[in-house]
Amino acid sequence: MPFVDILFPLTLGPLTYRCPDALKEVAEPGMIVSAPLKNNIVTGVLLMKTSAAPPRHVKDIAEVHGTRPLFSKPMMKLLMWMSDYYLAPSGIILKQAAPKELLVRVKPKKAAEDFTIDPYDLLPVTEPDIRMCSHALGTQSFQSTLLHASSSLQEMSLVSSLIRTTGSVLVLFPEIIAANRFFRTMQDLGDRACILHSDMPAGKRSEAIQGIVSGKHDIVIGTRTALFAPLLNLKLIILMHEQSGSYKLEDGIRFNARDCAVMRGFLEKIPVLLTSSAPSMESWSNAVTGRYRLLDMRSAVKTPKIRTIDMRFTKKTRPYLSSSVIEASKRSLQKNEKVLFLINRRGHSTMLHCAECGNTERCAGCGIPLVLHRDGNTMQCHYCGSSMAVPETCNKCRSSRLELLGAGTQKIEEDMRELFGVGTVRFDSDKITRKTTERDMLAHASKDVTRMLVGTKILTRILGGTAQFGLAAILNPDISLNKPDFRAREKAFQEIVAVRDLVRPSGEMLLQTRLPHDPLFKYLRDDDFQAFAAEELSLRKALHFPPYSKMMDIVISGNGILSEKAVQVITLSSREIEILGPTERMTKKGRTEYSILMKHPKRKVLHAAARLLLEKIGHIKDAEIRIDVDPC
Repeated sequence: MPFVDILFPLTLGPLTYRCPDALKEVAEPGMIVSAPLKNNIVTGVLLMKTSAAPPRHVKDIAEVHGTRPLFSKPMMKLLMWMSDYYLAPSGIILKQAAPKELLVRVKPKKAAEDFTIDPYDLLPVTEPDIRMCSHALGTQSFQSTLLHASSSLQEMSLVSSLIRTTGSVLVLFPEIIAANRFFRTMQDLGDRACILHSDMPAGKRSEAIQGIVSGKHDIVIGTRTALFAPLLNLKLIILMHEQSGSYKLEDGIRFNARDCAVMRGFLEKIPVLLTSSAPSMESWSNAVTGRYRLLDMRSAVKTPKIRTIDMRFTKKTRPYLSSSVIEASKRSLQKNEKVLFLINRRGHSTMLHCAECGNTERCAGCGIPLVLHRDGNTMQCHYCGSSMAVPETCNKCRSSRLELLGAGTQKIEEDMRELFGVGTVRFDSDKITRKTTERDMLAHASKDVTRMLVGTKILTRILGGTAQFGLAAILNPDISLNKPDFRAREKAFQEIVAVRDLVRPSGEMLLQTRLPHDPLFKYLRDDDFQAFAAEELSLRKALHFPPYSKMMDIVISGNGILSEKAVQVITLSSREIEILGPTERMTKKGRTEYSILMKHPKRKVLHAAARLLLEKIGHIKDAEIRIDVDPC
């Protein structure tokens, strides 16, 4: 009688069961099966058959579901690769990465009609462009291709045309709202296309999976949730906006869906297309060194002009707002164009300062300056979320000479209404409080009565691909540029390009800066990504940062002594590993944790150190260790 190994979506490895004679003819690797586990019947994936009897008594599997495997051999290999690469139990990878409706079918419920999202207004695509894309993807074998586009709208236009002539395609987006809008754009494909993401009702997700299994849907558009979509004879995987940090899971096992999708392409032996208007340094390095093919499509689309304003010397209407921006806004409004203001500070005023003693009101737990929010008239900490009433006197010297300094989105919104008297909408995380709000705000922003938008970089996620503004002004790009992060310049470039994508080609983009001579701004004005990337990669090579080295972040909660012990274990594993830390920090839940950043040219050296660390101290009571491979 054969035996089988089953993987459950739990903190376990595969478990062995006996396959009864009645099921052995239908039970195949990759199929969904149910089996007893403790006092419950649990559903999992059949990994493999074996004829060797285990050394102990085993239970029988209870049921085999479906008529074909939902996990192909490449998909099961991907599960095991992710488990090994991200140093996590394979059962947890199954639970986090694969939609649970793959394992348990859910009956759809009758729901209210979903909010209709307008499709993207795509650009025209020529036959030569499509032939160029098809030729770059090559034959039906693994090859990663990086498509460098002029804008996100060009990315989507090219991909839209490409998938219409290709069967069995998986298209991944970093954001749910972008995936939904692209799906809406492809509605003329009828039942060929389906949407798959975590925000769908479970029944709808289950229905989509059943449609994929039956062959009804051969084009799947989705987010990380769609990574394990059980497409028949998958021919192409497309990663839209590959540079986005949203592909990286923030909680639990911090896997990167972009990298996992590329690995799925490798295991499936099919082409993978990554698209971007501002590629990540890792992907660009892969392209210029020949590991990826490079498909440069930028010359086909005109982009808006970018102009910098030196805030050190220019005339100002407000301390944070130049007269040049105001005059440009007036010109755009007179032409009946919409205007966009972006400032990466939510709230009203960014600090409450005492003119008497110089004290700044700070969070008691985090030590971070508190921000005034007019909504509720409170001082809030943007790290831990705590709040307090606005004090009438300084908490240090009791002086009443308190001043509000700096400006956030709330104050900018107030000032824009005062200066221009036009319909204004604010986009920031204070406004995004419900699942439907993003779509509601998107609809509100598209109305003719809305002439001006004010927001943080969250609006690029909501509005991405809608080039509807005549003018965009970023009021504080220096903040992004000067973050203590080796990726700060790369992210600043990408954020600015994302805002540029929202401006019409005939429009203009203004950058207020106190660092006008920084080469970054010249590269942006000249639309010269290649020169920017060459300089950035040169700096990273000199400092041994990715992609020229590998990194891993070890996070230990609540135990400073244990963090020192961890450093000793890492050093024992290899003295060649560069160790940064342990650095103490406070979590948003008020717990203390310690970060140990490891860096080495070879990934296997870091993995060996991490495995030794788990072996030596991972079993210690109350020790909580998280491992972030390739932190970003």
